[in-house]
Amino acid sequence: MPPLHALAIFAAGVAAGGINTLVGSGTLITFPVLLAFGYAPVTANVSNTVGLVPGSVAGAIGYRRELEGQRARVLRFATASTAGGVVGAVLLLSLPASAFKDIVPAFIVIALVLIVVQPQIGRALEARRTRTRGHPGALAMVAVFATGIYGGYFGAAQGIMLLAILGLSLPTEDLQRVNALKVVLAGLVNLVAGIIFVFSSHIAWLAALLIAVGSIIGGIVASRWGRRLPAPALRAVIVIVGITAIVRLL
Repeated sequence: MPPLHALAIFAAGVAAGGINTLVGSGTLITFPVLLAFGYAPVTANVSNTVGLVPGSVAGAIGYRRELEGQRARVLRFATASTAGGVVGAVLLLSLPASAFKDIVPAFIVIALVLIVVQPQIGRALEARRTRTRGHPGALAMVAVFATGIYGGYFGAAQGIMLLAILGLSLPTEDLQRVNALKVVLAGLVNLVAGIIFVFSSHIAWLAALLIAVGSIIGGIVASRWGRRLPAPALRAVIVIVGITAIVRLL
């Protein structure tokens, strides 16, 4: 691998680890970079999934204070996320590679729309939080399971989906605590999918390692200082990179 390619993949890993911790769309950074350097779409996806797992761990450690008192909630939702991640990973490996290439552009479009409307989602969640009280029910569990399937199959903007689901299900909870829960659940999806990919798919290990090291740094930085980044600039970068990925796939 040329040094410039390695540096770009590492930098993308740093950005993705930070973005996943803050919002949840880091795949829209790393996946297009791998595509640009000639990796096949499915190989890029599974290598990216494996590489981002350590960043999720780093982000969860950084949010450990916000996770205090949420043990029962984490365990309850983790069951749904883990099961969904397994189903999504199996679907990715079972369906033909051509299906992934055809489906993913639509997923990226959905992810980009979610990123663009994320401020409106946040305001709606905040308004609901001040008006209502509620507890996660069966519908929330099903929604988290479905998000896990999506995350195991591809994963871009999985975090934004989880934030919306959890924010609506836990309207009285502080948003930072909800985000901490999101980091754990999205990380679990990547973990179980990654384990399946390690034993059942071809992984570009050097690229995955570069993403892993970068994502750890990004997760640590984001959990400590990343909240200071201007959100509009961050969304603009993700949208540009996502559009680039669509063009590359098509």
